[in-house]
Amino acid sequence: MTAVENRPVPASADAPTAPKPMKRKKKLGGRARSGMLLGYLILIGLALIYIYPFIISISASFKTDAEATQNPLGLVPETITFAAYERLFGDVPFPLWAGNTMLVTVVVTLGRVFFDSLAGYALSRLRFRGRTVIFVAFIAILSVPGVVLLIPRFLILQQLGLYDTYGGMIIPLLSTAAGVFIMKQFFDSLPDSIEEAARIDGAGPFRIFWTIVLPMATPALVTLFILSFQGSWNELGHFIVSRQSPELNTLTTGVASLVSGQLGSGNQFPLQLAAAVLMTIPVAVLFFIFQRRIMNTTEGAEKG
Repeated sequence: MTAVENRPVPASADAPTAPKPMKRKKKLGGRARSGMLLGYLILIGLALIYIYPFIISISASFKTDAEATQNPLGLVPETITFAAYERLFGDVPFPLWAGNTMLVTVVVTLGRVFFDSLAGYALSRLRFRGRTVIFVAFIAILSVPGVVLLIPRFLILQQLGLYDTYGGMIIPLLSTAAGVFIMKQFFDSLPDSIEEAARIDGAGPFRIFWTIVLPMATPALVTLFILSFQGSWNELGHFIVSRQSPELNTLTTGVASLVSGQLGSGNQFPLQLAAAVLMTIPVAVLFFIFQRRIMNTTEGAEKG
């Protein structure tokens, strides 16, 4: 073989070359951009509508009583003062209200998460007579306005001797039909096969629920936790009919007494709005912490 034969053959100019991948840039048309811009403007407008009253509350809480009366919608106080907050922790038993609210909210939230998930699992997995009727009854309760049940609840608490006690404020709120419904729907989406191995090993229903199924229900539990915390923190109607003593006032009933003028004369706008701002902070913080965990329970079940 000669040296000429060993030389590599140069590529011909006419030889086909591999096509280079072309990057396609998706460009939005004029109509699509206009539609997107219009959508953002609508969302910004709606956000401002919802946020504006809260901004007014924060601003007015730093005003004097006279300025809040003369210019209640002004966003910038002429004279910034902390008198409303000082009165809130001095003349008004706000710390007592906050302590009662925290106690009731924590116990009610933990109770709802436990009892609602337990009832939801029983309706989803256990086979017993009347299960469908009980579930239909829960659905029917959801269609009944809560205000309709206040008077019967008041009469029951009186008959049981729970009126004007912490027990009367907490026990009726330990479970809700909405929470049972949410948990049942989540457990229905879980396959039965995940519990078969535990049944073969001799595990009972509660052990299966506590060690296997409940850890998989994190998305639904987080959703139920946030809804329960927010609902019990902002509860007003039940606390009105379940207690009478000022020592059992919560934030909602305490602020309501401020608004009604029971604790002083005059409009007291800065004092009332300062209390409203402070009682909003825990719920807002909780929401921002868990906002990414709030998801559809069905989606959470599919991931589990």
